[in-house]
Amino acid sequence: MWAAAVALFLAFYSVHPVEGTAKAPAALVYFPREPPPPSPETTLAAAAVVKKGKAAYKTKFFRQQLDHFTFRPESEKIFYQKYLVNDRHWDRRSSAPIFVYTGNEGNIEWFADNTGFLFDIAPKFKAMLVFIEHRFYGTSKPFGKDSYKSAKQLGYLTSSQALADYAVLIRSLKKNLTAENSPVIVFGGSYGGMLAAWFRLKYPHIAIGAVASSAPIMYFDSITPTASFYDGVSEDFKSESETCFEVIKGSWQELRAKSSQKDGLAEISKLFKSCKPIHSVFSARDWLWSAFVYTAMLDYPTAANFLKPLPAYPVNKMCKIIDGAPEGMDKLTTTIAAASLYYNYTGSERCFQIENEIDSHGLHGWNWQVCTEMVIPISASNQSMFPPYDFFFELFADSCKEKYGVWPRPHWITTQYGGENIERALKRFGSNIIFSNGMRDPWSRGGVLKNISSTIVALVTQKGAHHVDLRSATKDDPDWLSQLRSQEVKILQSWIDNYRVG
Repeated sequence: MWAAAVALFLAFYSVHPVEGTAKAPAALVYFPREPPPPSPETTLAAAAVVKKGKAAYKTKFFRQQLDHFTFRPESEKIFYQKYLVNDRHWDRRSSAPIFVYTGNEGNIEWFADNTGFLFDIAPKFKAMLVFIEHRFYGTSKPFGKDSYKSAKQLGYLTSSQALADYAVLIRSLKKNLTAENSPVIVFGGSYGGMLAAWFRLKYPHIAIGAVASSAPIMYFDSITPTASFYDGVSEDFKSESETCFEVIKGSWQELRAKSSQKDGLAEISKLFKSCKPIHSVFSARDWLWSAFVYTAMLDYPTAANFLKPLPAYPVNKMCKIIDGAPEGMDKLTTTIAAASLYYNYTGSERCFQIENEIDSHGLHGWNWQVCTEMVIPISASNQSMFPPYDFFFELFADSCKEKYGVWPRPHWITTQYGGENIERALKRFGSNIIFSNGMRDPWSRGGVLKNISSTIVALVTQKGAHHVDLRSATKDDPDWLSQLRSQEVKILQSWIDNYRVG
């Protein structure tokens, strides 16, 4: 969202607080360059093999219907939805399981390449792996290059349509493979984790279980305190160093003061090593802001390259840069040096694209989702290291109305999937869901953090970050991470065993 995760929910998004005003910030969203639409030859190709080390898969396309919920003539429009398949270990004769990743807000290859856990466990379960791209992302664009043209096209970009896509594709796949007896388990992280949990609730006849990693399904409708996210980010840095926390907290005022000086933006451009002159101080602020948010989310115990190349425990490394700054260095310069770890850990960047940064993961459609149903109210408290601000729905809604011509529906997610009194509700009708969360991940504050029933379980790790359990196992993994994955494998096996007995 988060990524989302971003985050990224992507469910991942941060915010644009406006210091010194009472206005609510708009969501910080990215406007990446859209990937070129696929050629007809590419779209209709039967199976182009892509090799990514261990994560080899075949790329296929499914004839998907535009609208699953009406019978208007235009609803029958067909688009080609991308999905990736790895059947290297699949044993069809024994009705081995099919593990399906419910795609997030980006190119499906990106998530497949960062979900090594499935490739690691496929041999044990003799499982087929399927990664399905979310509609309107990657090359799965119903209207091609015009998919983001207006609300007329974007109106078909909803979570419920995406879940229906997955259901239709899975049923067709099983039928074509004569695999009706193969149990399906869905997996997802961040926004994809929300989709996995919701898929199990909405389509229990298709998936026997779901692994929802870092899925903040209770971040809607103010069920979770709105300041929780940035308090979580701040706590990550404060736990490493009080000085680190205070330096970052004080840097925003220095940035604002510098921007008000004569030739302030020119000086800021030089200080930030911007490739081009910066036109707004808010661009510089957001560049810093994003670095701390994403580093907290991706505070993995091993080196990784999800959003950017980062070392193991990058929050600790950032704070060491701040704590080791020369005596007399101002807070802003020190903070920029720390943020540069996120943007330039490899040392290959000579300057930074502060404004209009190109995003290669295709997150563009998330802006629409945030402005329609994925309304996550977020604020920053005085206790955080970010400038405090409140979330005002009316101002947020006005900005969405101006951009897209639509009004957000802040209560629709909880109406459709639940959220309030989730323990009572899920205990009575839900089953077979793993909610995994790491408390280093600020999104965990909106996740399910305790068991709801014997089959809806919460696996919580104090040092875990954003869907770290879905990443490939490495020789450097700490014991707690290996044990977490072992717990998940044991639960998956129990689901499959119970399915076969039943």
